[in-house]
Formats: sequence, C-alpha cells, structure tokens
Amino acid sequence: MKIEPSPKRVRTYLGGRLVADTKNPVLVWERPHYPTYYLPAADVRAELRPTSTADLYDVVVDGTTAPAAAVRRPESPELRDLVRIEWSAMDEWLEEDEPVYVHPRDPYKRVDVLASSRHVVVRIDGVVVADSRAPRILFETSLPPRYYLPLTDVRMDLLLPSATQTRCPYKGTATYWDVAIDDTVHSDVVWCYRSPLAESQKVAGLACFYDERVDLAVD
Repeated sequence: MKIEPSPKRVRTYLGGRLVADTKNPVLVWERPHYPTYYLPAADVRAELRPTSTADLYDVVVDGTTAPAAAVRRPESPELRDLVRIEWSAMDEWLEEDEPVYVHPRDPYKRVDVLASSRHVVVRIDGVVVADSRAPRILFETSLPPRYYLPLTDVRMDLLLPSATQTRCPYKGTATYWDVAIDDTVHSDVVWCYRSPLAESQKVAGLACFYDERVDLAVD
C-alpha cells in the first residue's frame, strides 16, 4: 500500500454531529484507482464501539450509530494509531470547508477540459445520435478522454430522461438519459453535469456518451 500524509483539514459528520476533525489525515491507496482517508484516533470525536469482528467498530455519536463503519489496523506500524471510517456510512465529508463526494481527491489525478475542433460522430445501432465539431474534451489522469458535446449537436428527440444520478469528487453530480432507437432502449448511455465543480466548469450543460457502449468516430 502507498501511504502519505495529506495537508488538508478533514471533517466528517453523521446525523449532523461531528464524527472526526483532523488536520493530520493520511491518504492510503488500498485500491489502485483512488485513496481513502485514515484519521488519527485522537481526532475521532465519536465513540468507536467494538463489534464481534476483530478490528471492526460501530461509530456512535449522540445516539446515532453507523454499524461496522470504522476499521483499526493494529498489525500495521504505519496505521495502528489511525482509524478508517467508511466513506458511504457518513452523511458528509469536508476537505477544508468544501464538501467532497464519493472518495477523497487523489493529489496525483488531474482533470483538464479543452475546447476542440475535432469532428465527433456518435452512432447507436447505426443511427447518428450526435454530430459535433465543437466538443470539449475532458482528460482525466489514467482514464480515456471523454467527449462532451453541445446539446444542439445531439438528437434530443431520441433521448429519454433517466432517474439515474452519479457523483464524482472532481466533476460533481451527473444526470442521465436513455437513448431510444426504434423499439430498443439503451439505458443510461448519456450523462450531463448541469452544475459541475469548479475544476470541471467547462463541461456544464454538455452531453457525454459512454464510448464503450456506442460507436464513436473522432475526426
């Protein structure tokens, strides 16, 4: 595992109550694509109540409990004084004074959004559903480029609103459309960030197709 200290102040809340507040968080890459926070045990305000599973704790604060939401790693010299709190078990996480979603931001990941004149054509089942010469290309470290297209260049008559939403710590909350071709509905093929986070503002209101699920031609 890669382990390094972070200079950010990190806070997390459960039921509106402060669970932890630290200026000394530690980033740990337990997964290959993004880190998680380990927090000094001394900076955890909530009660960590042991469960029947070793090293696993309930997080209890003012009568609200997140079952099995904390992990201690006493066998690790680097982590034995730290606590990992399950991200999704908490109601809110802050880096400094700003909310952050899904997981901590990776300090080695960068997002660049560049205007382009490349000709992008998207087909599904042989039907052209988008044709644009004014894409914004989003380059995100270790991921393929994504082509965000003006809605005026998309066959909006083929799009059906979806109830799906996803969140990204770098881009914000995305809403989705299905694409209907004849009698076939392709679910959640297109997404849009209506109010993206600051570093991704240039994709606001643009449509992006899953390259892996459509026929994409560039230039």
